[in-house]
Amino acid sequence: MTEIAKPSIPESDWPTLLHDNSRTGGQGVRAAHAPDRARWQIRVGSSIRSAPILRNGMLYVTSLAGISQAIDVANARTKWKFQAADQVHSTPSLCGNRVLFGCDDGKVYAVDGDSGTKVWEASSAAEVWTSPVVRNGVVFFGSADAHMYAVEAKTGRARWTQELGGRIYSTAFAAEKQLYVGCGDGKVYSLDISSGKILWSTPTGNGIDSSPAVVANILLIGSEDFFVYAMDVNSGVVRWKYETGLGIASSPAASGDLAFIGSKDGYLYALEIQTGRLRWKAQAGDVVTAPPVIGDGVVCIQAGGTFAFDIATGNVVWKAGLAGAVQSVPVLTGDVIYLASNDGEVYALE
Repeated sequence: MTEIAKPSIPESDWPTLLHDNSRTGGQGVRAAHAPDRARWQIRVGSSIRSAPILRNGMLYVTSLAGISQAIDVANARTKWKFQAADQVHSTPSLCGNRVLFGCDDGKVYAVDGDSGTKVWEASSAAEVWTSPVVRNGVVFFGSADAHMYAVEAKTGRARWTQELGGRIYSTAFAAEKQLYVGCGDGKVYSLDISSGKILWSTPTGNGIDSSPAVVANILLIGSEDFFVYAMDVNSGVVRWKYETGLGIASSPAASGDLAFIGSKDGYLYALEIQTGRLRWKAQAGDVVTAPPVIGDGVVCIQAGGTFAFDIATGNVVWKAGLAGAVQSVPVLTGDVIYLASNDGEVYALE
């Protein structure tokens, strides 16, 4: 049986993609009311295609200008900036006091969370759009060079490298003994987390940019072939698949017995994890590529605005629109929602 780590993160923190390594999407965080004003808004100077992360009152943001920066949420002042050599599409993650992110120069950088000073860098042969994932002192990331990498979190020294069948834009899911990732060759792979050896691979009908979630020994992921898949984590056998109206770049978030995922057909889907039965679907926009996040009784999605749907019914609870297009994942903290926009604005909404 595969062990899945349980998140133990204060409500005020959001240290990695979809809140935690279990991809809960932040469930339980209060988000029942629409934000009606901006506590603050700042411009970082370049388009943002990644999601912000938050810990101890510091918001960490990356941008296409290659800049990673720390913003004090109390006063919206920038504490530090770090300039990478190329564009950054990667959502950062935190490992101890270090901020980790991938770059289009093929590197993953680790910078000090207090000063922004570079601690180490690890190299691949093509751009790294995935978010680094940390488990037991090891950092895992995929690259467009079709390889998965494992490096030591303290030093960046290589542990192992494993070639897959296509470019990797899917952020891996790290369990106790296995690493799961989608690939541009249309397959979902399970790797031995210690060695990188391929344990199984299961094909879908098209490339995969969606990042997997794992719940109760079921792996959930979307494919550009229009389907959401549920696979057995130990064998890769497909338990069920559900067809949406277009390709899927969104990643699933899970709460209770439901998985939530968006599709390029503009709908958000709520599917029963065990059976794949549709509980509800709701129109969110023309295209949905961002992953959903889960608040207390609501599931939120970015699609030309921030939509909050009732988890049980799919009815719209609230909607918040912004002047700039927003594709990234919102950070929910109870009283404030943090967002980053394509036009380079970072918002704190309340």
